[in-house]
Amino acid sequence: MSKNNTTSNNCQLSIVNCQLPIVNCQLNSPSYVLEETLLRKNLSLIKSVKDRAGVNIILAFKAFAMWKSFPIVREYIPYSTASSPFEAQLAFEEMGSPAHTYSPAYTEKDFPAIMRYSSHITFNSLSQFERFYPETIKNLSKISCGLRINPEYSEVGTDLYNPCAPGSRLGVISSLLKDKLPEGIEGLHFHTLCESSSYDLEKTLKQVESKFGRFLPRIKWLNMGGGHLMTGKDYHVEHLIQLLQNFKKKYPNLEIILEPGSAFAWQTGYLLSTVVDIVENQGIKTAIVDVSFTCHMPDCLEMPYKPAIRGARPETVPGKPVYRIGGNSCLSGDFMGDWSFDEPLKIGDPVIFEDMIHYTVVKTSMFNGVPHPDLVLIKTDGVIETYRQFGYEDYKNRMS
Repeated sequence: MSKNNTTSNNCQLSIVNCQLPIVNCQLNSPSYVLEETLLRKNLSLIKSVKDRAGVNIILAFKAFAMWKSFPIVREYIPYSTASSPFEAQLAFEEMGSPAHTYSPAYTEKDFPAIMRYSSHITFNSLSQFERFYPETIKNLSKISCGLRINPEYSEVGTDLYNPCAPGSRLGVISSLLKDKLPEGIEGLHFHTLCESSSYDLEKTLKQVESKFGRFLPRIKWLNMGGGHLMTGKDYHVEHLIQLLQNFKKKYPNLEIILEPGSAFAWQTGYLLSTVVDIVENQGIKTAIVDVSFTCHMPDCLEMPYKPAIRGARPETVPGKPVYRIGGNSCLSGDFMGDWSFDEPLKIGDPVIFEDMIHYTVVKTSMFNGVPHPDLVLIKTDGVIETYRQFGYEDYKNRMS
């Protein structure tokens, strides 16, 4: 049975190879651990950009939806974006404000909920707009309608994450629009970035102006989507602010909206796991942990990218113990490697995967019935609050 708002005291972690000042017996393995101090640091920067640039920055649930932390988020940012009726309802209930909603396709079944919980609704195609816009007529006083555009340009190199790849189903290309937008469209929305820089946004804006500039003086708002990694180490925040300020001067009629996801939770916490076995085959040592790449870190396999492990180096170092890290599902490819450690790993040792709060919890699965990690907050005063623990009933109820 699921346990909410509980604190656990039954774990025994052997801290041998890593410096883990915040791991203690109140943390179960496995756990996603969010650190409030780091979250507030990101939120402070995002709010500063919002205020200085004079734009609206909202939280994208598709990257971070740990709603029990929303009281912290609301101190800095009061609005959010949704891509489904469930996300829109979550925005309304837990962020305390209606959502800016976009979905590739709405249905008659879901659209009433979308309208109930949204202040802005963006349509992916002209046919979707024509199909559902009449339904919004009676709600026009509270709902502003927009259209997603595809500028046919993106700096994203991985096709899986590139919304402007040839033949993309996402957004309307310029050639499909005449010189006047359909009546009822008040805003435009584009999303072309993924953990990108302000210079990528600058190039994109030039393309947006080239393709859709004829509409910009006539609409009320422009949503620049997500992918703005403004809390990243090498992100040029001042360039972003200047870029946005200049764009607003050029189009004073526009409310500018950004909806980053990763930037909110970037480097704000980790996934705690424990070595449960060590196997060797043809000279390859694999440390099997009590988490799964496919279940709990799917972007590592999809992107793919190799996560940082605290106290380890992500390559083979001569003279150091080297391990492949294996997940605990039955998927053959549920592993990554290799990492070098200062000392040999032992069963019971912790393995800490860094930066595992964004695009992890929201994308997890219960494939194989693998136990789901706890959701934990470490408060600024060091007190540990367990937001949620998952049990058998959570798995069983998802299956039927």
